[in-house]
Amino acid sequence: MKLQQLKCIYEIVNSEFNVSRAAENLHTSQPGVSKQVQLLEDEIKIKIFSRNGKRLVGLTEPGKHVYEAVKEILKKVKNIKHVSDNYSKSNKATFTIATTHTQARYKLPKVVEWFMKKYPDIKLNIHQGNPLQVTQQVESGEADIGIATESIGLNDKIFSIPCYNWNRILITPKNHELTSQIEPISLQELSKHPVITYDYAFTGSTGVSKAFKQAHISPNIVLTAIDADVIKTYVKLNLGIGLVAEMAYDINKDSDLSEIDVSHLFPVSTTLLGFRKDLFVRTFVFDFIQKFTGLSPEAISKKLKDRYEV
Repeated sequence: MKLQQLKCIYEIVNSEFNVSRAAENLHTSQPGVSKQVQLLEDEIKIKIFSRNGKRLVGLTEPGKHVYEAVKEILKKVKNIKHVSDNYSKSNKATFTIATTHTQARYKLPKVVEWFMKKYPDIKLNIHQGNPLQVTQQVESGEADIGIATESIGLNDKIFSIPCYNWNRILITPKNHELTSQIEPISLQELSKHPVITYDYAFTGSTGVSKAFKQAHISPNIVLTAIDADVIKTYVKLNLGIGLVAEMAYDINKDSDLSEIDVSHLFPVSTTLLGFRKDLFVRTFVFDFIQKFTGLSPEAISKKLKDRYEV
């Protein structure tokens, strides 16, 4: 069994069983990839792929188990490479962060600026998505770390460090009727207005969704987006009121919008920084975690040890 054979299996699946595309991604030939697959199947004496003639169309039942094992092996191989990179003289490496738009737009810029000045040779990639997508990228190894709320802390393969707490606000046009209301807004009142919010805000796992469900109230969601700036744009067009993270509102930049506190309606959320429990944390990743969380090096080191006990 050779590492290249495992890479071929992994790449074929992730190329939707297109062997030509897998070969291109592996910088080799299609016959070469097919040969590696055949050799591995002969060695382990099972068929990994279902076939329609010569075309691969899916994984067999035992092939599914092989593929899961291959993924774990390749993650460990990647970790070995990380160890090598960390202790080599070269600082060149790639660091991939998966996060939501709100974190990327409002919380990450200063930390990223600091990081790029300290580690100019590190290639930094930032992948944006909703919390579930962030979690999936971290679990699959596509991203080194993920920064999001809720779902990333529910995955047993990911170790999460709490970073800071936040809540939601309503943003409205300046002349909106809610801006003159003295009493705090209720969920019932909120449900009477068209709401524009994040596309993941009303999935079952969020505090927003749970608050409405517990009150047996259905909100009037007219538009969703992953981008708080897009939400603001449509609020300015009077298409609805926006329900966004409090960090997304800037009193100076958003002077044409009003802010209404609704923290009494929803539970506090915690932004988490998560990474796979088996990740080898390279020096620059350690430094990034420290800078973003604000924890001391000693506290970070203790948490890295604690992850094996969780």
